[in-house]
Amino acid sequence: MGEETALAMGRVLQVNVSGGGVPKTPIDRAWVSTLGVEGDAHHDYSVHGGPHQAVCLFGIEAIERLQSEGHPVEPGSVGENLTTTGIEWSLLPVGTRARIGSGTLELEVASSTTPCKTQRHNFSDGRFSRISIDQHPSDSRMYARVIREGEVRAGDLITVIPAPADSRASDQLLLKRLDRVSSKANTASWRAAIQSGFEIAIVEDGDISMAAAKAIGGPAFNQASGLAQYPNLVGLATDFFDQRGRPGWLWTDEPPWPAAEPEATTSVLAANPSEIPEFAGPDGLSIRIIGPAEVQAFVGVYGDQLATSGVTEDGPNPWPAVYEKLAHWPHRWLFLAEIDGKPVGSSSLHTHARTGWLRGGAVIPKARGQGIQRAMVAARARKAIDEGCDLVGSMAETHGASATNLQRMALRVVGERRQYKYEPARAK
Repeated sequence: MGEETALAMGRVLQVNVSGGGVPKTPIDRAWVSTLGVEGDAHHDYSVHGGPHQAVCLFGIEAIERLQSEGHPVEPGSVGENLTTTGIEWSLLPVGTRARIGSGTLELEVASSTTPCKTQRHNFSDGRFSRISIDQHPSDSRMYARVIREGEVRAGDLITVIPAPADSRASDQLLLKRLDRVSSKANTASWRAAIQSGFEIAIVEDGDISMAAAKAIGGPAFNQASGLAQYPNLVGLATDFFDQRGRPGWLWTDEPPWPAAEPEATTSVLAANPSEIPEFAGPDGLSIRIIGPAEVQAFVGVYGDQLATSGVTEDGPNPWPAVYEKLAHWPHRWLFLAEIDGKPVGSSSLHTHARTGWLRGGAVIPKARGQGIQRAMVAARARKAIDEGCDLVGSMAETHGASATNLQRMALRVVGERRQYKYEPARAK
C-alpha cells in the first residue's frame, strides 16, 4: 500500500514504559508484542493491558494543549507508551491502522482509554476527566491492538492508513461493552444468591468477575468472565478455582489451554435499542415489569427449565430466591408476559454504563410460536431507551431459535463466546 493512501503521517517522539502506574519513562527502543511493549507493566492488570489494550497512544499536540491550560503534563506522564507527533489519535475511527518504522510493526486503533484518579497530579485542578473522550474528543489517549509485532524506536516514521474492509474493530468495541454489562448482570445474581443464604466466593476486579459456589453445581454460579478481553489472565481464573477445589466454567473466545474443547458456543448479538422495532405479539398479550410479590408467577413460567438454567439437578436451585432479590435490584428489571391475565413468558433486563443486557427469556410450551419472545425483546428495548442506553445485547446458542428471534428484531451477531469447563488441580 503506497504513501498516497495514508490518512496521516507522523513520528514517534518517545517510547515509554514503567513497572506499573504513571508516569512512564522514556527508553530508546522496545519490542512490541500482542500483549504490549516489552518492559512495561500495570498495577491494575484487570483494567489495563491484554491484547485489546496492548499499546497506549498519545500525541504531543494534545499534551501541548493541556500545557497551554496550565496543566503539568509531560510526555509519558499520563501513561502513554508512544508519544507521537503529527497524529490526532482520538479523532481517528476505531480500526484505523498505523505502520511504524521500517520493520513489521502494525497497530490498530482499538478504543479510548478511561482516565482515573491516578491521573489527578497531572492536572492543576485535579480533574482527570480533561482527557476523557466523552468530554474532550480530541484529547483522549487511545488503546491499540498489535496486528503485527515489531520493534519501535524514538524517531520512527508512522504511516496511518484506513481500516481494511474486513476489520472487526467496531464489533470488538461493542463486545467490550457487552462483556462488561453481562459481567455486571452475573455479579448481581451471585450477590442476590449470597443474600438468600448461599455460600459463594466472588471476585470482582475491574473487567474480571469470578464466582465459586460451595453447594451449587453448574456454570451459572461457578464461572469466570472477562477473559475474552484478557486471555492473558486465564491463570488468575484457574488459580481461583484451584484454591476452592471447585470446577469452573471460563467464558472466552479462544481455547484457554491447548486442545481445550468448549462445552457451549454462543453468539453475541447487539443493536441500538432505537433500531429495534415495536412488536405487539398475539392478541391479548401484555408485558409489564413486576415486583417481589409476583416473582412466583415469573418463576412459574420456567417450570422444569429453571432446574437446568446453569445449575445441576443434584444440588439446590437458588433461582427462585435469587429472583426475589433481583425484583428490586438496582438496574435490574423482571418482565412478565401475560395473555388474558395468565403468565405465558418472562425475561429480564440489566443495564450498566448506557448498555442493556437482555437476560433469560422463557415462554410456556403451549404459547410458543406466537411471537411472545420478540414482544419481550421490544418491551425491554423500550425500557433500555428510557434508562439512557444506546446499546443492547444478548447471548444465544448459535443458530438456535433464540438467536433467530433476536435477529428478527434487528439485533445482529457481533461475535461469539465459548464456555470451557476447568477441573481444579486437586480433582485431576
